[in-house]
Amino acid sequence: MKKSRNKFRTPIIHTKQSDPSMFLRFFVPAFVVLAFHVTAFGQQAPLRLWFDKPARQWEETLPLGNGRLGMTPDGGVAEEKIVLNDITLWSGAPQDANNYQAHKKLPDIRRLILEGRNDEAQALVNSDFVCTGKGSGAEPFGCFQTLGDLVLKFRYGNAAGGEVQPTAYTRQLSLQDAVATSTFQLHGVTYTREYFTSFGDDVAIVRLTASKPGQLSCTVGLNRAERSATTALDATTLQMTGQLDNGTDGKGMRYKALVKAVAKGGKQRTAGHDLSIEGASEITLFISAGTDFRDAAGFEWRVQQQLETAVKRPYAQQKKNHIAAYQKLYNRVTLALDGPQRTETTDVRLEKFLKDRTSDNGLPVLFFQFGRYLTICSTRVGLLPPNLQGLWAKEIRTPWNGDYHLDVNVQMNHWPVEVVNLSELNLPLAELVRGLVEPGQRTAQAYYQAEGWVAHVITNVWGFTEPGESASWGAANAGSGWLCNNLWQHYDFTGDRQYLQSIYPILKGSAQFYSSVLMQDPATGWLVTAPSVSPENTFYLPNGKHASICMGPTIDNQIVRELFTNVIAAAKTLNVDADFRRQLEEKLAKVPPAGRVSSDGRIMEWLQEYKETDLQHRHISHLYGLYPASLITPTATPALATAARKTLEVRGDDGPSWTIAYKLLFWARLQDGNRSYKLLSEILKPTVQTHINYGAGGGVYPNLLSAGPPFQIDGNFGATAGIAEMLIQSHDGFIDLLPALPDVWKPGGTVKGLKARGNYTVDIAWKDGLVTSYTISSPTGGTTRARVNGVLGEVPVKKR
Repeated sequence: MKKSRNKFRTPIIHTKQSDPSMFLRFFVPAFVVLAFHVTAFGQQAPLRLWFDKPARQWEETLPLGNGRLGMTPDGGVAEEKIVLNDITLWSGAPQDANNYQAHKKLPDIRRLILEGRNDEAQALVNSDFVCTGKGSGAEPFGCFQTLGDLVLKFRYGNAAGGEVQPTAYTRQLSLQDAVATSTFQLHGVTYTREYFTSFGDDVAIVRLTASKPGQLSCTVGLNRAERSATTALDATTLQMTGQLDNGTDGKGMRYKALVKAVAKGGKQRTAGHDLSIEGASEITLFISAGTDFRDAAGFEWRVQQQLETAVKRPYAQQKKNHIAAYQKLYNRVTLALDGPQRTETTDVRLEKFLKDRTSDNGLPVLFFQFGRYLTICSTRVGLLPPNLQGLWAKEIRTPWNGDYHLDVNVQMNHWPVEVVNLSELNLPLAELVRGLVEPGQRTAQAYYQAEGWVAHVITNVWGFTEPGESASWGAANAGSGWLCNNLWQHYDFTGDRQYLQSIYPILKGSAQFYSSVLMQDPATGWLVTAPSVSPENTFYLPNGKHASICMGPTIDNQIVRELFTNVIAAAKTLNVDADFRRQLEEKLAKVPPAGRVSSDGRIMEWLQEYKETDLQHRHISHLYGLYPASLITPTATPALATAARKTLEVRGDDGPSWTIAYKLLFWARLQDGNRSYKLLSEILKPTVQTHINYGAGGGVYPNLLSAGPPFQIDGNFGATAGIAEMLIQSHDGFIDLLPALPDVWKPGGTVKGLKARGNYTVDIAWKDGLVTSYTISSPTGGTTRARVNGVLGEVPVKKR
């Protein structure tokens, strides 16, 4: 057991809020861990997803990725399909879909809103204040697309495909190694397949072995449903090339994929566009792929070189390098919970957890680390952030284009990154946002004649910033400000001044936009945005009609308040822009408060107390101030926290998976561990549904990917952030240990490596709901404020 710097005796007082002086009376520093606490730091068992049969649908496959290349093998016995992905493979192209006459309608839109004629204002927005062209539904907006399918067809002696009946079948994904395997026995032979997307040589690898020599016979094919051409270059290598549609002349992004089969024993030959291998004892498939995204001149050469380099390296060394590189990120955090730990297949565990949500404390640990695994696998410094599907897509036309939605989804993808100690994986988002500044400046001018830059609800790899094609959702202008929260979080957690200097122009430009467009509400004198919406929600007007377009929705007020505050702080830290800083300070005093309470005790979603058309709407945007912002907390704003609780009670606990994850985060911030756990249990409801869903019914697929349905990865990331938030919080001016621990986790547990704002790393052990030992460390050491077992005070920090 690892020794800890500090330890608490069983406290005399156990309360969420305590006088700091009480801390001095009841805090006892020590350097010995309590002897009765036997759970060691780290997982209690190897973490894996596993099944006893091949995948029956894509949502049961095992996701593998190295931040650029992805693959999802289904483990089929007679035939296996492995879906391949490249994070950069997008159709479409850069476009200018701004309506440069839109700003001329802005005065009329605002006048109609002020007159209470929001429905007429919305009609005007729909006709004159949205993007031009085809919008997000077609090219050139584009779509994240599958790279294609690697198809393996096996021959086992004289058995036809339908007669293949294997025994002892096992298919698994090791989170510790980022390696998937499938094994089975057939006709006295044990067949094993290993799969990984290498973090070493940047290729995907599939290795097939048999326990007896000469038992491997198969064909290897590579295909894509559209815009592809596959050829067999020789008896060992397949090539697939193509060019996607850009929406104008059809000459969009180019791609190339190579598959090389290296066999031990047997014979290899071409079979049409496929490769055929007979009687081998071992086969290793190397898959190299790439696109001309940011590499128009050299991508084909790079794909070829990566393949040639990988083939020269022995498989054992290749696998060792892959695991070592992956574990540098994965091993930073460990979590273990005392209590029951089920060992059945993952799909069975989900079904049993649905019936008894106290029966498997290992499942939340698995789900938490699976979320970290997905983050590591779906993004890489220097490339793109994970989109709506991370980097795993099986279709040509992915749901919602597989794009970057800016009204919660891409932000949620990054909520766990800092706290779960994967900080550098926030940087690809910062670079995506940096690319929005220039087009966002054109959009700000076209629609608002405003300074700075703006992005609305959707974007892509091509820098789309225009309003969406429908006012009900597309007019939300909070996207750019919300993205700035994610960028700020990286600085808040790391304290990296050089990074702050790099992102300051982005933050400043966003603040300039909001500062330019704020208008005065005559009724209150507040400065508010208009036109805008509370993302995707609708309200009734006094005349019985409904609308989305409004002025000053609560989320806008909260984002403006937070953004101005952060830019003021950044300007002071960097000692720049004194005049602009003062302008923001003056306007900040006139921005509406972080939350206002309605007559029925809830946080108001709009500037006026409109009646919403859907009480259980999937978006809960007016609680942005509770999370991810820190404008509403039980400690600092207890009345608003109570109103937020009432808001969540009315909203209910169901929804698409990302909605459930967001509610989990809200309840964790409200420090209600049992309600947080209920939401975690809700998102772990098993489903195999793939229809488009906007209401209740979210959950997870058998492979633990989150279901809207269909698959949306934001639910995974939101839930991972939520579990972390149950264990540690640091947004309220101090580090709070176990702020939302549910009863089912109170018997005991350990977590190591979580991060707190200020570049602190935290390890915690607990027993019977009380912290028994902990370590807080930082590069500088010293002291910090922490609340442990309900007692708040200064604590020592170990220098690391």
